[in-house]
Amino acid sequence: MSSQVAIAEIHPENYRFLQEHIYSHAGIVLEEDKQYLFESRLAPIVRQLGLESINDLCALIQSSRLPEVGHQVVEAMTTNETYFFRDPSHYDAIRTVLLPRLMEERRDTKRLRFWSAASSTGQEAYSLAMLLIEAGLSDWNIQILGTDFSSQVVERARSGKYQQIEVNRGLPATLLIKHFRRSGADWHLCDPVRRMVSFETIDLRKSMRALGPFDLVFCRNVMIYFDAKTKMNILKELHGTMYRGGWLLLGGAETAGGVEGCFERQTVGNAAVYVAR
Repeated sequence: MSSQVAIAEIHPENYRFLQEHIYSHAGIVLEEDKQYLFESRLAPIVRQLGLESINDLCALIQSSRLPEVGHQVVEAMTTNETYFFRDPSHYDAIRTVLLPRLMEERRDTKRLRFWSAASSTGQEAYSLAMLLIEAGLSDWNIQILGTDFSSQVVERARSGKYQQIEVNRGLPATLLIKHFRRSGADWHLCDPVRRMVSFETIDLRKSMRALGPFDLVFCRNVMIYFDAKTKMNILKELHGTMYRGGWLLLGGAETAGGVEGCFERQTVGNAAVYVAR
């Protein structure tokens, strides 16, 4: 089947159905100009199922004959863009200011907990683990939780295996040599890094307070896909998972607006951080 057939024009009623389906299952708002995104993300599913078009895919989901296909479509439409040490100013802030403070506060217990929400294929969580090892915390009790809506990317993250193009993005050569081993065309993370991190499938719209408490939470470049009400609820839930005085790191285009009573914005170096009140 040609890709031209698989990405035939989506009928308006099916476009609205997809928008509503993605919003109801993942809370993600997709605007009217995302035809290209539906086409690029859903065409592989159309071909996999032997269908003629995305319109046929919508009909299959609506028939409820294969409910797992509806979930597969939602996972395909979630954005999983990530790379090692993305937004370096955040890692600089952790290395130079936030981590020394945490080490001083937790020097008696030597225990720290971190959360990488919307962790995608794991580069964010593993970047943090490497930073902590390089900072001399190998003998501390470190727990890093990575979570994502997509079970597929969570499985990839657990594998700790990355392609050459992925380790080329943001990862210093010194850390690649120190913390990875080559296996054919791929690179595998070494056990000391992997042991610091665990991954789970989590829907950020659900109650998350039982996951905490955390000293620091990454929730970057995901809030921009939610409407204002969902975003505020997520921020409140994040706050409920954090120690008072803990830090929340958001994406560059995101703020904690609407829940100012929960967080105080501070600038650390070139990074904006949000302190849990």
